[in-house]
Amino acid sequence: MKPMQEIESWLALGLVDGLGGESMRRLLRAFSTPAEIFSANIAALERVVKRKVAYNIVQGVDQKRIAATLKWLEEPANSIITLADCDYPSLLLNIPDPPPLLYFKGRRELLNSHTLAVVGSRNATPQGLANAEAFAEAASNAGLCIASGMASGVDAAAHRGGLRGSAASIAVVGTGLDIVYPAGNRELAHELAEKGALISEFPLGTPAIGSNFPRRNRIISGMSRGCLVVEAALRSGSLITARQALEQGREVFAVPGSIHSPLSKGCHALIKEGAKLVESADDILCELGYRFMQSAMLDADGRDGEESVLLTHLGHDITNIDTLCVRSGLTIEMVSAMLLALELDGVVASLPGGRYQRLR
Repeated sequence: MKPMQEIESWLALGLVDGLGGESMRRLLRAFSTPAEIFSANIAALERVVKRKVAYNIVQGVDQKRIAATLKWLEEPANSIITLADCDYPSLLLNIPDPPPLLYFKGRRELLNSHTLAVVGSRNATPQGLANAEAFAEAASNAGLCIASGMASGVDAAAHRGGLRGSAASIAVVGTGLDIVYPAGNRELAHELAEKGALISEFPLGTPAIGSNFPRRNRIISGMSRGCLVVEAALRSGSLITARQALEQGREVFAVPGSIHSPLSKGCHALIKEGAKLVESADDILCELGYRFMQSAMLDADGRDGEESVLLTHLGHDITNIDTLCVRSGLTIEMVSAMLLALELDGVVASLPGGRYQRLR
């Protein structure tokens, strides 16, 4: 464990106004340690960073913010990880802009576990959520910790699947670790802190600022061996993560979907650009060199009579009741009753506008 004085120096460096990651790394190369940076005179600092930043270093930072973070560090699960630490994620060191300082909550031994990023739409379909959870759980049980961004939708589903598996899950967030965003994921955040981990490069108290989320995406992909995209529109943060993964030399995987769904278009674009189309967790595990495992892909086989016929006509695209009545020749009352039974069994999901989608 670092001496308290060293921890305070790192925290202070991370709180210098206007000092970004690239400038901080330049300063560390020039002066070796945060303590030596703060001991340098303004002329020496100006040879490395802009005058305003050098002035801010000499002026020092708000001691109340440092004190608040030191108080936060008193909790056993909380820590900071710096470029000088031996357990700094090794894959993250190799990206062009590794964060010099990470705030961490949870199981520190997960930092250098083999990791798979799973990302996707915040407004995912029921099938997309089911896919994210199933892929993540299977990968976790095969030994891959699941990394995602704790957003609503696919991210949250991936974390749930990863936590159910044996290798757990890590959330890389775009706020300070004392803030849960979105607030609806508070219970998930507590579970991640207990069974997995949460990471942020942003100081405590940092609110949800739009520009911070694309920045955190490079950490999600950077600490992972591969990146799986489950449902994404053509313009989405998930595609940013996937393209950063490609730039970082990581494997990129995409789950295909209906040609009619806007949330499939991002995945299809990635596949056209060279991402690997995957239909099961086995496809990912084999590509990453893991043992082959037979995934349990459930289907509706074994259903009797008219329910089986209805599922055949439903297919795997989103469909409304009127269309199902025309395809099956059944009355609207019969179709509605069977859809309700199938929904209660978890085979079909109802969507806004009287539409339905098959889940298994």
